Amino acid sequence: MKTAIFGFSGSGKTDMFAALAGEKAAAAGNRAMAKVPEPRLDPLIKLFNPKKITLSEIEYLDVPGGGGKSGGLGERVLNDIRPYDCLLCMLDAFTGLSDPKQQRGAIEADLLVSDLAVVEKRQERITNDKKKSRDLIDPKEENALNRARVMLEDEKPLRLDPELCAEPVMRGFRFLSAKPVLYVWNVAETAMDSFEVPADGDGQMHISVAARLERELADITDPEERAMFLTDLGLKESALDKVISRTYKLLGLMSFLTAGDKEVRAWPVRVGATAPEAAGVIHSDFQKGFIRAEVIGYQDFLKAGDFKKAKELGLARLEGKDYVVKDGDIVEFRFNV
Repeated sequence: MKTAIFGFSGSGKTDMFAALAGEKAAAAGNRAMAKVPEPRLDPLIKLFNPKKITLSEIEYLDVPGGGGKSGGLGERVLNDIRPYDCLLCMLDAFTGLSDPKQQRGAIEADLLVSDLAVVEKRQERITNDKKKSRDLIDPKEENALNRARVMLEDEKPLRLDPELCAEPVMRGFRFLSAKPVLYVWNVAETAMDSFEVPADGDGQMHISVAARLERELADITDPEERAMFLTDLGLKESALDKVISRTYKLLGLMSFLTAGDKEVRAWPVRVGATAPEAAGVIHSDFQKGFIRAEVIGYQDFLKAGDFKKAKELGLARLEGKDYVVKDGDIVEFRFNV
């Protein structure tokens, strides 16, 4: 699961990437591994005092280029972001040199036009194949492309129709407007509390961030110094954690937890995953030899305070292969290989 960071020239893309990657990693390349904030680990850490604490991670890649703010992104950028699962788009809301709403509109238009070109090219080929033999045509693909074309010509991104995007015949096209997108409105530090972003929608989220400030904060490793820096600016917390958490959600991921003296850990798993699929995230052998899972819901764990009490209260459940893992579940897998 990878997220592409892109935007027009001067939008703050470099600052955002450096904040996510850290200065050393940013200088070394265009790949950032960001740890997903997980405050639900805190009571488990206090209980076990583990030797190791591990957070889920997601990957960001800095896509070079971006074109001028008055024009489009350019074909190169559109091609570069096509392979990624999620998009993080920076909008310049701090220099005053352009209207960020117009930037967003231009970017959405680029995604739509690019997708429409893909649909038209494929439909043209289908028309030619029909002349040779109707056996060469997949009716499901033809129907899906017709539905997609209607949406695109109506200037509606494909992400508004999740069922259409989930059709197997659609996946190979890697449509840009079907990808979930996080719009990061890069604002001045003084506008952090006052800037209003649009409401979230299907497959689309918005957040305001002072990217340069986040870059400076990411470079402060001492917690006390970091807290003082935020206090001096009149801020309670960094916005970077929200950027990462929202990307995680847009990727369709959630976390299940494991805990013990050796390690307390959050594991990334897709929403809707079954217990064996979650076990496979830890190790493929866990999934192959899955027997059952002992599960304690996170709120049940907080109610009990520890695992022994949770079992005494009947809050620990044994679940089988059909169990769908919930966000925050604390799980111990039983398997045999």
